[in-house]
Amino acid sequence: MSRLLDGINSPQDLKKLKREDLPALATEIRETLLSTISKTGGHLGSNLGIVELTLAMHYVFDSPRDKFVWDVGHQSYVHKLLTGRREQFHTLRQYEGLSGFTKREENEHDHWNCGHGGTSISAAIAFAKARDLKKENNEVVAVIGDGSLTAGMAFEGLNHTGHLKSNMIVILNDNEMSISNNVGGMSAHLSQIMTGQVMRKIKGQIDEMLQSIPGVGKDISNFAHKIDDAIKGVFIPGRLFEDLGFRYVGPLDGHNPDTLIENLEALKGEKGPTLVHVITRKGKGYPVAEEKAEIWHGASPFDIETGTFLKKKSNPAYTAVFADALIDLAKQDEKIIGITAAMPSGTGISKFGQAFPERTFDVGMAEQHAVDFAGGLALEGLRPVIAIYSTFLQRAYDQVVHDICLMNIPVTFAMDRAGIVGEDGATHQGLYDIAYLRTLPNMVIMAPKDENELRHMLKTAVYHPGPAAVRYPRGAGLGVPLDPDMKELEIGKGEVIQDGTDIALIAYGHMVPAAQKLAQSLEGEGFSVAVINARFVKPLDTDLICHYARSAKCLVTLEEHSLQGGFGSAVLEEINALLPGNSVPVKCIGAADKVIEHGAPARVRKDLQLDAEGLFNTVQEFYNNTVLGAVPISGNGSKEVHGNGGNGQNGGNGKHSSNGKKDKGKEIQPVNG
Repeated sequence: MSRLLDGINSPQDLKKLKREDLPALATEIRETLLSTISKTGGHLGSNLGIVELTLAMHYVFDSPRDKFVWDVGHQSYVHKLLTGRREQFHTLRQYEGLSGFTKREENEHDHWNCGHGGTSISAAIAFAKARDLKKENNEVVAVIGDGSLTAGMAFEGLNHTGHLKSNMIVILNDNEMSISNNVGGMSAHLSQIMTGQVMRKIKGQIDEMLQSIPGVGKDISNFAHKIDDAIKGVFIPGRLFEDLGFRYVGPLDGHNPDTLIENLEALKGEKGPTLVHVITRKGKGYPVAEEKAEIWHGASPFDIETGTFLKKKSNPAYTAVFADALIDLAKQDEKIIGITAAMPSGTGISKFGQAFPERTFDVGMAEQHAVDFAGGLALEGLRPVIAIYSTFLQRAYDQVVHDICLMNIPVTFAMDRAGIVGEDGATHQGLYDIAYLRTLPNMVIMAPKDENELRHMLKTAVYHPGPAAVRYPRGAGLGVPLDPDMKELEIGKGEVIQDGTDIALIAYGHMVPAAQKLAQSLEGEGFSVAVINARFVKPLDTDLICHYARSAKCLVTLEEHSLQGGFGSAVLEEINALLPGNSVPVKCIGAADKVIEHGAPARVRKDLQLDAEGLFNTVQEFYNNTVLGAVPISGNGSKEVHGNGGNGQNGGNGKHSSNGKKDKGKEIQPVNG
């Protein structure tokens, strides 16, 4: 039996269906979401919850002429299925497959690339105003969740939209559950009238009176509370939006296609901005996801029948090690505070919160506020730790500069997901934090080689008398033994893992294990290789770097970060400043200057030549072309600096100090050669 979904290759095909067919189509879409995401992983709960709303939007409006702007974009899977990407849907979040977010380069129905929350209203009002200026006639619809509405930028967009009064629709997808339980003033606003001091006193007196009625008092009191909630939901929500200049419609049942279609049809062509409040259930149609919406927001591959995740046994993740270390520190120091911006589970702060609920704060999708909140706590003598993804700290850059670093406030930034994150792709890659932090005065930046060193660095950062950032990668650690006690490391001091005189590999963070493996391969060719764990990018261990700039024939820096402004750039700057005229060749290896798309981390690293084979070939080419005196060339994803045509103070003679292991002057052979 053919499915309705199989006949839909564009929104025009959807419009050919009868409205009574839409519930059956919604069921087929949910089955497709489950069967696909159970294999690829992805954002399950939000997409199960938005099926009927997406169907209604495409049934009523004329995409791509009418523009849909999806906030965050991770809830756009149904939109992808309806806009010609059904046959590619099995490639979701896979290397060179469909993105897990909206992407302009992917399809004409996607008008705005996103991955961070709170941007949709600002983009949508821009599209609407551009339409007005060009005297065109099309609808613009922004879809934003209640979680994203906690972002300050969303309120800025609402305020400006109400001021401009352009025709535009904002759909508030209210599932009462963003990534985690919502916090903040928006929820409080919906309760403001009913929770005022006078009303609260009256309600308390009435409740006492009702409960005193023998036999039935408790039931009557419970019924009164339900009426209270109903009044809040019906009469209060629209007030704020109307004050901002919006026409308010709702709340509407987000799982009733008829209701949604009738209301959206009525709003087409209406003058001015309208906010449509839609109530949905996250995880709709899959009971396991409905019951535990936070866990099923972003799902790894799972078994549909049992609802169990198909996780391979692995070492504890860096995130888990961080959470345990923070708990251990907090047991000894009641001043330690845990802060997150709407990502308690993803950052491990939820575990900290179970141990210390009164010292844990989820501020919502408000990274700017999180930073200043931490700053104020620190000024009052507390020790705040903000656990935040590298990509999300970008959203609070001005606060880090203006409110933390300039005042030299001791705030710890625990930067999770630093480096390549994989399937979430370009908007989530943590490849820029070194560059945007190391320029700031007073900031200390460090990265551990493994999860044991992470524990020591966390303590180092917490007790440093100024701002400090610890960056660490996504995923499982190396499984190294953990020291029973954490210790503070000396700020700005690296670690020599092994000495060598031909090639000095200076690695940062979790590229250190890769450098150790690379050294083994090079030593197999008879070369003497030093491996240095830099530990700090600011301040750098200048004594250590200068030592190897004088003693080795060449230096190679390794980092999983953008080359521009990264760790390698910092090393080059120091050599130039401290050793003017030094001619040691330096190769900087890192992420190339391009947008790094989604895919399994191992596959992405291979593409960037940051895997074992790519690193070996890059280094051998560099050594052969510089130290051995050939014409210098630059490898992919790397940059190099040469002194005097590549003839460094220790090189250029066609030989290397191999301690007799190899014939002198023999070139290293490529892995695949």
